[in-house]
Amino acid sequence: MARARGHTVARQMLVWQLLVVLVIVIGGTGLAWFDARRDSRADARSQTLDVSLAVAASPTVADALDDLEPSAVLQPYAEQVRTSTGTDFVVVMSTEGTRYSHPTPSNIGKKFLGHIEEALAGERFTEDYTGTLGPSVRAVVPIEQDGEVRGLVSVGITTERVDDEVLTALPRIVAAALAIGLLGALGAALANRRLRRQTHGLGEQEITRMYEYYDAVLRAVREGLLLLDPTGRLTLMNDEAARLIGLEPSAVGSTVDRLGLEPALVAELTSGSSLQDAVHVVGDRVLVVNQAPARWDGRDVGSVVTLRDRTELQSVTAELDTVRGLAEALRAQNHESSNRMHTMVSLIEIGRTSDALDFATRELDVARRLTDRVVESIDEPVIAALLLGKTTQAAERGVALTIEPATTATGLTTTAHEAVTILGNLIDNAIDAAQSSDDRRVSVTITSTNHLLHVRVEDSGPGIQPADRDSVFVRGWSTKPDGDSGRGIGLALVGQVVRRRGGRATIGESALGGAAFDVTIGADA
Repeated sequence: MARARGHTVARQMLVWQLLVVLVIVIGGTGLAWFDARRDSRADARSQTLDVSLAVAASPTVADALDDLEPSAVLQPYAEQVRTSTGTDFVVVMSTEGTRYSHPTPSNIGKKFLGHIEEALAGERFTEDYTGTLGPSVRAVVPIEQDGEVRGLVSVGITTERVDDEVLTALPRIVAAALAIGLLGALGAALANRRLRRQTHGLGEQEITRMYEYYDAVLRAVREGLLLLDPTGRLTLMNDEAARLIGLEPSAVGSTVDRLGLEPALVAELTSGSSLQDAVHVVGDRVLVVNQAPARWDGRDVGSVVTLRDRTELQSVTAELDTVRGLAEALRAQNHESSNRMHTMVSLIEIGRTSDALDFATRELDVARRLTDRVVESIDEPVIAALLLGKTTQAAERGVALTIEPATTATGLTTTAHEAVTILGNLIDNAIDAAQSSDDRRVSVTITSTNHLLHVRVEDSGPGIQPADRDSVFVRGWSTKPDGDSGRGIGLALVGQVVRRRGGRATIGESALGGAAFDVTIGADA
């Protein structure tokens, strides 16, 4: 695909990353400098305060204050302390601020430059002040004896010396900043290389155009589209896919097994194999699912899943199957009627008129009793027609279908085709199961009103194991052979209607020896 070339996203990101690294390095160096300067001043305050306290507590100082010439003792003592502690001045003074010691002897006897009020009140403190030696960090401490302030001690370090100590740390700060800068530049280069590979060297306008095109395509297609990465994680879905399987946009990033899909569909989507027109029931929808692997430059990048809604088509197909069953039942009845007619004609031809009449009356009486019982107990024509047809269909397949006397139908709480879906599929499943038994019996009990539908279908088949009962109404479970194209759809459709109507479907053991299906919709289920 031809495209206009410009600065790639990777190159622009590299420039921005380098600028960010530069700003961080400069800012970090400045912060480190100010932090080191602050720490150095704090150390100086702590040191001067400690030395001041030690001098104030010295007996030599206390004794010297009683002498006529305190400077004779205090000046050499103060200079010795100043030299040994590395401070710039140690000044012992009277309560009036007259100096008894000073690094510059000519300043002895002069007034101390600084604040002494707090010390005279018995408090110790530190401050920054400009004295005879220039700006300094100093501490002032009272010399107390018997609770009385007899003198003061001030110890200080010049600000210039404090800053010189910070300058000695500057090469280490700069070296650390350069190392961080180099690491940041190396990281930016590695990130640029990876980004360039992942964006295929595209510029921001090209990526924007591609996104707009792809987003338009995803919204325009009428099929649901899912993109899964190699680990089975959902990376993209269009609006139609979200609608079909009932997902929120927040589902992107979740694995397939956390999307609330049926286990059979999850197993197929995570199997790594391709799918072609697989039919699954998801929620209240019947979907046709296709899956194909996605590859780029020979690498497996996941798979593409398409979803087509077949719910309405499946419902129509189910109704068509029911109509086809009724037609088959009518054909069977026609065939049986023809056989009975030939039998009666033959009996009349051989002069057995009374036997012919008895035969015809007996057959008609059986059919009439069945029809009368259904018509008397079932007012809904759809249910009545379905039961009559299924009875004949079962008889043709060698299964005795019994409509229990408790059956009544005075109305429908579902639509007609939903009722056909539930009854038809449950009875068909029961007939299939009963054919594998020696007894071959199916029992149906229906209670249908405008507010309640309760269906109980029992069979004499092999039954359903308790471990399998939770998966019976999931697409893929069936007693039919694996090659049957309709395998696992009928009961899944029943489950779909029950869920949509907020009903309840349970499976238990039948008195006939097989399974008993109970479906309840309405009347709070």
